[in-house]
Amino acid sequence: MSKLLGGTKRPLDETYRLALLDLDGVVYRGKLPVDHAADSIRQAQAVGMTIEYTTNNSSRFQRIVAEQLRGFGLDVEPWQVITSSVVAARMVAKHVPQDSPVLVLGAEHLAEEVTNQGLCVVRQAQDHPVAVIQGWYPQMSWQEMAQVAYAVERGAQYFVTNRDLTIPRELGIAPGCGSMIQAVINATGVEPVGSAGKPESAMYDEARILAAHDGATPVAREQCLAIGDRLDTDIEAGNRGDYDSLAVLTGVTDPQQLLHAPEHLRPTYVSEDLRGLLTAMPQPTRLPDGSWRCADAQANVERGRLTVSDPTSINALRAALCATWERADAGEDTDTTAVGFAIA
Repeated sequence: MSKLLGGTKRPLDETYRLALLDLDGVVYRGKLPVDHAADSIRQAQAVGMTIEYTTNNSSRFQRIVAEQLRGFGLDVEPWQVITSSVVAARMVAKHVPQDSPVLVLGAEHLAEEVTNQGLCVVRQAQDHPVAVIQGWYPQMSWQEMAQVAYAVERGAQYFVTNRDLTIPRELGIAPGCGSMIQAVINATGVEPVGSAGKPESAMYDEARILAAHDGATPVAREQCLAIGDRLDTDIEAGNRGDYDSLAVLTGVTDPQQLLHAPEHLRPTYVSEDLRGLLTAMPQPTRLPDGSWRCADAQANVERGRLTVSDPTSINALRAALCATWERADAGEDTDTTAVGFAIA
């Protein structure tokens, strides 16, 4: 059966108990807040939704991220920020004995998390590390990457914080951690044992555990909602871990990317921005003539070409997604270029 969009009778912040929010492109872009994000988060918290911020960024301390979010008027504690460094350190600690030497390439946040897990941080391959964690930070050098390669060549288990090829910055798109990891793979021929970041679902799984305090039972998976702007990280991680997900159009993903998304990259819901958290999601329905309707909007694929009732409507996009995904899953191509979605 095709994976198409879902719907809810109640607002998402009342349907789900725990929101697993990505940061870059969802809550902020670099130092700048995303429109409507902070207000939407505050309103969701007011009705009882717990918020966890999940980010593949491995270089920033949780407390620093929390401070930035508080600058947007949000009530955030450091424990609510789940970075790939937090997850990576916990991951390695499950694979090696306590006090093991671990070579760390990354910012001080990553080194601190490794130490917190009872492991010994080293910086040179000559220190005989049993494992390596490679992360990202702006000042990383060739010499540091070479140490990672030497240790991996000598048999150290290879872990990474995330495999994002790019990272959005204030001036544009820059090389991400995954681009640096690929250099080590090219040099050694060794693939990482594990990645802490999305699209692996480990970050969402750990966030559920870390959100439970004082021995409380973690929120059930079906009551968690993964939220992000990237299909190949945030949404794929949700699908891999069997979490419902919401894709927002405030970052990397645009309507055309959504229209052509393969099944493993399709979200459960789509909204313009985080205001979607505060509303019920209308369920798209298939009409007898094969067209799709979502609330007040309609989409149809006729003779291989997509048409919609209103290219400025998010409901028209939702209907269009179901129409094109249905055709794609039947092995049919759809020309979507005639529809220039302009969703504010």
